[in-house]
Amino acid sequence: MHEASIAQGIIDMVRQHTRGCETRAIRSVRASVGECSGVLADSLRFCFEAMTAETDLAHVRLDIEDVPFIINCNDCGETAHNPNGFMVCPRCGATDTVVLSGNELHVTEIELAEEAAV
Repeated sequence: MHEASIAQGIIDMVRQHTRGCETRAIRSVRASVGECSGVLADSLRFCFEAMTAETDLAHVRLDIEDVPFIINCNDCGETAHNPNGFMVCPRCGATDTVVLSGNELHVTEIELAEEAAV
């Protein structure tokens, strides 16, 4: 389960970017997970919660934004959602397409209490 190593990376990132801040001031971490990134959001959330359960980060919530797999066809201009990750245009069948979203895995935000100073 590679979600465990990703969860550990998120925890390490939170600690690195909130150094000098009390951990109780950390409210949540927001991540964007692409539909075709190879990461299962539920597994990532489970691993994050299990790895922080008995630590000073136990209160921190991991919020995950699911990002759909969207392609754009260079031949006909169609923009389409393809949950299977196919790079074929559903309108014209062309393979000259560009991925607009759905492969990403990003930590986008670490929310702190207003009184926290980093």
